[in-house]
Amino acid sequence: MESVAEALGALSGARVRLWRFDGRGLRAFGGGPDPGYAPPIPRTPGPVASPMPAPPELAPQLAGVLGAFFAAEREAAEITDELTSRYEEIDLLYAISEILGQTTRLEEAAPTIVRLVAETVGARRASIMVHDEDAGVLRAVAARGFSAEGLEPVQVADQTSVAARVFREERIIVCDPTDPYLPNPGSHDPRSYLGQAFLSIPICYAVPGTKTRCVGVINLTDRLAGDTFTPSEAKLVSAVANQIGAAIENARLVARDLRRQRLQRELELAHDLQLKLLPAPAVLQGDALVAAVCRPVDSVGGDFYTFTRLGGGRVGVMLGDVSSHGFSAALVMALVMSAAGIHAHAGSSPDEVLAAMLESLGNELASTEMFLSVFYGMLDPKGGRLVYASAGHPHAFRVPATGAPERLESTAPPLGLATAATLTRAQVAWTPGEDLLCLWTDGLVDQRSGGFTEERLLEAIASRRHLTPDAIVAAVFDEADLSTPRPVDDRTLLILRA
Repeated sequence: MESVAEALGALSGARVRLWRFDGRGLRAFGGGPDPGYAPPIPRTPGPVASPMPAPPELAPQLAGVLGAFFAAEREAAEITDELTSRYEEIDLLYAISEILGQTTRLEEAAPTIVRLVAETVGARRASIMVHDEDAGVLRAVAARGFSAEGLEPVQVADQTSVAARVFREERIIVCDPTDPYLPNPGSHDPRSYLGQAFLSIPICYAVPGTKTRCVGVINLTDRLAGDTFTPSEAKLVSAVANQIGAAIENARLVARDLRRQRLQRELELAHDLQLKLLPAPAVLQGDALVAAVCRPVDSVGGDFYTFTRLGGGRVGVMLGDVSSHGFSAALVMALVMSAAGIHAHAGSSPDEVLAAMLESLGNELASTEMFLSVFYGMLDPKGGRLVYASAGHPHAFRVPATGAPERLESTAPPLGLATAATLTRAQVAWTPGEDLLCLWTDGLVDQRSGGFTEERLLEAIASRRHLTPDAIVAAVFDEADLSTPRPVDDRTLLILRA
């Protein structure tokens, strides 16, 4: 201020002294040492008599210069305060961006975020609440000024909760007790707030092109300096809420992706385990040549097959289809495979084997409201015959070395619909080393126009009857894949020569 007084003195050709009002009186703060007196406090604008009066004609000029100077000083101070405030806001948003960028778990970042926000806006108490979609409540993930663990979840439908109302209405609710014309929008229930002002802001997020949805709420109460939250503070916290909303949605997407990956791994494991239930061709150890492929439409399915050595060169062959696909069918399929392994080894006739399986599986089939079509044949090449029982399974054929394929007709309804008394057997002749036993499930054929029909399947087999079972199965699936690239059911094919 000494430089200002000297500049004004040089301008006026007189000595200039500056005085400032400190709330009680005027004090000298520029223009030399304290003169030991103070002029009276002016009550109106204009010149005031002084022990050292300046030329009267200079007073208006000096007053104008000083007025402009102090106005500029006040404006500079306001700009400095505004820039400082904006810097703090930008610094807060940047800090929160860094925090959220280092983790996908909001629970890890929330305590730091709520502390920074509370310190910036000057709130003693603050909390971040996130919507639990499954339970329909808002849960506190972080708090300042109290323990988040002690805060009970708030029902979204709670009519007395400010946070619940903010969430439902997706709008800011603020209480300013200094404004007599603004009623308190909060609950009438007693609150433990130290002050009266509060600020609750929804945490919202929207994928581009979709409607904004609320995912949580930020609550601030108990101001440190003055019991009022300013509009600029509300705007700042809203910007923070937008960052948190994106972080919450990102965390949910990450969690969903992790669950999907875990489920995919479990499905792949289930797929591998189910296929391992199916026997390998080596089981027959030279009694017959067999090839089989099972392709579930989902990771697991309800198709199955098995074959067994019965002694004396005889083999047992079974193929079936549970009346569904997916996990429920796969569970029933596992039970069927277990029952088939037990009863087929008993060496009983085909109809007796199916009757024994029905007795083992009847309760399970009834409780799940499922049934299964199944073909079981006992092939005796030395005796030149095939004895079989077919419980509602029409996709079974004998393909001779020459001539048309012969359908092996069903002998009973599917298991789950049949009774033991309705299970019967049939017998056809068999030419060893020439005839083929061809079994498949209905998912392999597509009766729609242009699809892989039963006629095309039989033609594909018959035209390759001289090839090995492996080659026939591979060729048939190649044609099926070309004709029906998007199958809607499990597909299984078994070819056997004995």
